[in-house]
Amino acid sequence: MKWSEISIHTTQEAVEPISNILHEAGASGVVIEDPMDLVKERESVYGEIYQLNPDDYPDEGVIVKAYLPVNSFLGETVEEIKETINNLLIYDIDLGRNKISISEVNEEEWATAWKKYYHPVKISERFTIVPTWEEYEPVHSDELIIELDPGMAFGTGTHPTTVLCIQALERTVQFGDTVVDVGTGSGVLSIASALLGAKTIKALDLDPVAVESARLNTKLNRVHENITVSQNNLLDGMKAPVDVVVANILAEVILRFTDDAYQLVRKDGYFITSGIIHTKKNQVKDALTNTGFEVLETMVMEDWVAFIAKK
Repeated sequence: MKWSEISIHTTQEAVEPISNILHEAGASGVVIEDPMDLVKERESVYGEIYQLNPDDYPDEGVIVKAYLPVNSFLGETVEEIKETINNLLIYDIDLGRNKISISEVNEEEWATAWKKYYHPVKISERFTIVPTWEEYEPVHSDELIIELDPGMAFGTGTHPTTVLCIQALERTVQFGDTVVDVGTGSGVLSIASALLGAKTIKALDLDPVAVESARLNTKLNRVHENITVSQNNLLDGMKAPVDVVVANILAEVILRFTDDAYQLVRKDGYFITSGIIHTKKNQVKDALTNTGFEVLETMVMEDWVAFIAKK
């Protein structure tokens, strides 16, 4: 089978929304080529870093790649992707060069591309993300393993916004807690919550493809009995008080439901927000405090920000 590789030269700020657009267009996942990966410092406590080849990265900006099957609808699909990406300008998202190119690859090259970029990586004090095809032995007795397959997930679970959320969950989730994961995508945050001891997790996403992806991943990680995955628009219809609400989505979307989150979270409960580019930091923080939350911690990784807020 032949595949078409679509490559978008953009900015770090636009990676998450463009990745979502590509997935909704039928891509099984994305490859992110960010030159900052070559120079950024990593804390040694988060594991061994494998060798990166500078030739695989652009001189500036970020390249997001995805793979689509070559069929009679390909041209129409690509045009829809271009149009939807351009519409991100409405939300003041910097698209950078916004250069889109297409090339053809065969099935074997497509599979190799995934494995080239996806390896086990320790992302926090306790969590390690492991691709399903890799053999990995835990280094510590309390290490928690999340298995993901980018062929059925929204990325690899190692993007800074996801890492920040998981680190925040480590600091807030207690055994027996109830959690709501808004915009669950691959379900990785729900899986992390379950492994941390949460008793009941509701994983919500408006995209039916994400719902199916999250269900598959919860079963893969053997935590599906604790997690209910359903199609839902943000927190619509959610009424029972919960201990933690976590949302790794665009800042503009977070601003739409801070009031709903405040109503849903019990007293002394937490609202964890990520997916916030640095330029939107103060806007989200102000919305949280104006709603009634106390921002306990501001977490930063690269250009991304996450908040741990308490009711």
